[in-house]
Amino acid sequence: MAQKRYIGNVSFDATEEQLRTLFSEFGEVVTATLVTDSYSGRTRGFGFVEMENHEAAIPALNGKEFCGRSLTVNIARERSQKGKRGNSDNRSRDDFHGRNRY
Repeated sequence: MAQKRYIGNVSFDATEEQLRTLFSEFGEVVTATLVTDSYSGRTRGFGFVEMENHEAAIPALNGKEFCGRSLTVNIARERSQKGKRGNSDNRSRDDFHGRNRY
């Protein structure tokens, strides 16, 4: 079963193909994705790699220099559900800023 890894501190000049090549040394890469800014299209400095064999890649690549930066590599956590982040009572942003009062 493929497992997803979080890859942080990625150079803004890195490409998904370079990331795929780096991780392919440790097993079959299913997907390699860099997260991009929706407005500028520039990478945001992190991404995800999904691999079949996941044991060797994390200790080997965590802290390794890649495109001039030291990578952070660990098992990706599940994304939190919408509404779970922010205010503890889950008020909307408009409520928080004084609009739409009770």
